[in-house]
Amino acid sequence: MRILLLIITFFLINFCRGQKVDIIPQPVSVQKGGGSFTLSSNTVIAVRDEGDRKAAEFLNAYLQEVYGFKLDIDKQEGKNYIRLYTRKFIKAPDKDAYSLYVSGEGVNIEGDTYAGTFHGIQSLIQLLPPTDVRGLMKRADGKSVVTLAVPSVAIQDYPRFKYRGMHLDVARHMFPVSFIKKYIDYLALHKMNYFHWHLTDDQGWRIEIKKYPELMTTGAYRNGTIIGRFPGKGNDNTRYGGFYTQEEVREIVRYAADRHITVMPEIEMPGHASAAIAAYPWLSCFPNKPTVITRNTPATGGNQGIKRVQETWGVFEDVFCAGNDSTFMFLEGVMEEVLALFPSRYIHVGGDECPKAHWKICPKCQGRIKEEGLKDEHQLQSYFIQRMEKYLNSRDRVLVGWDEILEGGLAPNAVVMSWRGEAGGITAARQKHDVIMTPQKPVYFDHTQTRTEDSVTIGGYNPLEAVYAYDPVPAELKPEEAKYIMGAQANLWTEYIKYPSRVEYMVFPRMSALSEVLWTPKEKKNWQDFERRLPVQLKRYELWRAHYSNAYLGLAASVTPSPNNTGVLWKISTQHKTARITVQRGPSAPATAYTKPLAVTASGTYQAQLVYNGSTISSMQQKFDVNKATGKKITLKSAPSPTYPGDGAFTLVNGIVNETGLDNPKDFLGFNGSDMEAVIDLGKPQKINSARLYFLRLPDSWIYRPSSVRYYTSSDGKNFESVISASNGAITERYHELSFSPRTARYVKVVAKNHGSIPQGNEGAGKDSWLFVDEIQVK
Repeated sequence: MRILLLIITFFLINFCRGQKVDIIPQPVSVQKGGGSFTLSSNTVIAVRDEGDRKAAEFLNAYLQEVYGFKLDIDKQEGKNYIRLYTRKFIKAPDKDAYSLYVSGEGVNIEGDTYAGTFHGIQSLIQLLPPTDVRGLMKRADGKSVVTLAVPSVAIQDYPRFKYRGMHLDVARHMFPVSFIKKYIDYLALHKMNYFHWHLTDDQGWRIEIKKYPELMTTGAYRNGTIIGRFPGKGNDNTRYGGFYTQEEVREIVRYAADRHITVMPEIEMPGHASAAIAAYPWLSCFPNKPTVITRNTPATGGNQGIKRVQETWGVFEDVFCAGNDSTFMFLEGVMEEVLALFPSRYIHVGGDECPKAHWKICPKCQGRIKEEGLKDEHQLQSYFIQRMEKYLNSRDRVLVGWDEILEGGLAPNAVVMSWRGEAGGITAARQKHDVIMTPQKPVYFDHTQTRTEDSVTIGGYNPLEAVYAYDPVPAELKPEEAKYIMGAQANLWTEYIKYPSRVEYMVFPRMSALSEVLWTPKEKKNWQDFERRLPVQLKRYELWRAHYSNAYLGLAASVTPSPNNTGVLWKISTQHKTARITVQRGPSAPATAYTKPLAVTASGTYQAQLVYNGSTISSMQQKFDVNKATGKKITLKSAPSPTYPGDGAFTLVNGIVNETGLDNPKDFLGFNGSDMEAVIDLGKPQKINSARLYFLRLPDSWIYRPSSVRYYTSSDGKNFESVISASNGAITERYHELSFSPRTARYVKVVAKNHGSIPQGNEGAGKDSWLFVDEIQVK
């Protein structure tokens, strides 16, 4: 038995001695030594005070969970030690720096603040071997036989940004307290310091407010949830909901504080208020007006009254009445209890996506506009936010809101979260307001990590590489403006994320990339080196028993024009270093080795496989519809919206017809309130007799069919002749096609007219509609 124990110990030590320093996020400075320190169950964690003891307890909990043993905590360090010492002469979070030294005798971690010392613990954890040793036998005295070699290093480190955050929406789908704690641990392990907890929305109220009990009995539950992707394929008719008690909230806030993470609550206002209004209809401009139910998603009857908690996703017109003082009394009553639970200096009030339709016809709201000398409903929203800000400021808190709070005038002391791109953040910084960057591209982690995602998502595509490449400080800002960028965060909205395992899958490994964006000095970031360190990080996820996406090691594909615009090329790639790629030109075609981009010359479904050790570990397929326009030169009169740019004009002639809607938005060009005009150069004069334009129709998402489509032909690209047929084509649910007498032409022009303003009685009434187009075919 003694020989076996020696063999196990020798194996573990020697397995680990050659390990590299693969810390994520990359520290400011790392100097490697030549030896190592052997950490075992006999090692003592030496602490100076209770502040350092909390960091020691976190390390102990990690060692117990991952390696099966924990250490004694003492004030004496001896010769086999991990020494924690906080200097405390720099106020957090100005620096939160730490130093970490590993020698043969032990580990020294010194922090400028308790948070700095705690961050040093996270780097020490990443120096431990990513090897699962749970289950190894123990000695007769119960001590673990596991010994861990920690490489000798000298690290000096501090964060780039003072705000490093992750968001989690629990209004759409709720998660147990145990998982909220685990999520906070994930943040701590990545040196994040803010947890943005989205607690209320149209689909549920998730925090106990004792003054208003109907928020829990009514607002916290919906009578059903849509099935599938919005607008849905029906309703599951299953009551869903719940809320966190105030004691549970206190427990989570304490748990986070012990990990030097601030929990910032979000209580939505003035929009996204359906759950609160269902509980207290008098909060609405029109208390007796029934909740509008989306046509595609009939709600269950249930036991709710005239107002309902929403059972689908989207933006809804029933919002808090801004003209009624009782609305503000209610919100201040809510906030009174919220502030008692959350010591965070920052309190998020939402402020996003607030329709103004009800305010425009509400006598009380119009009276408020007149009484306050406001210009319009946008200034009424500014009044609403500023009134809440004054309340929060009076209690020494700072209001945070999404970038819509800029509309109508920004509240004097507000912090702006810029989510609709970076424009809002740039505007706020130039007005000398603090800014937290959180643009949909690339830090909405509910967007897919791969173009071949086979489960339902909100849409969008934010791969790992895009997250890592992000810089929260826009190049447009001058140095004196850039100082207002506090940092950034990633958002995880949970419409299509029901289970904790799915949360993990969506955030990992993107959280690791974001942590390096927010912590590491800009000049130290290096994608190639991050790639080198990533496989070790994936092993750590496995040690944590966390789910994660391996899309980064799967197949990726892109379509480009072939040389001379004679067609398209299907390009396949993988980050997997040892697997090989095979391709097929159809389901029954033989598989051949992939050596270069595949020329797509005929319509059909093309397939690719990633093969490792004789087994297919990843596969993908792409359907192409090749026609005379495929791969040809194409120009647009006006650029699409930067929100939906696709692959530029080439998107319309890449041979791919979108068959999954907004699950793959990159297949579309989106035009908001404007027309689409494209000219295709067929390369030479040739006979044609039909043309077809594909588009998307999704009124509940403000996306409408074109009001008309016209085709023109030309031989010189300058003088175009309109193509007319008896029927002039027909606009179907998915495309417009026009057949005509054969004619010879080199150029084809397609003009699709935008639907215009959204009609009353529909989602987004009065707003500009979207025109989404994805392919033009010429035959």
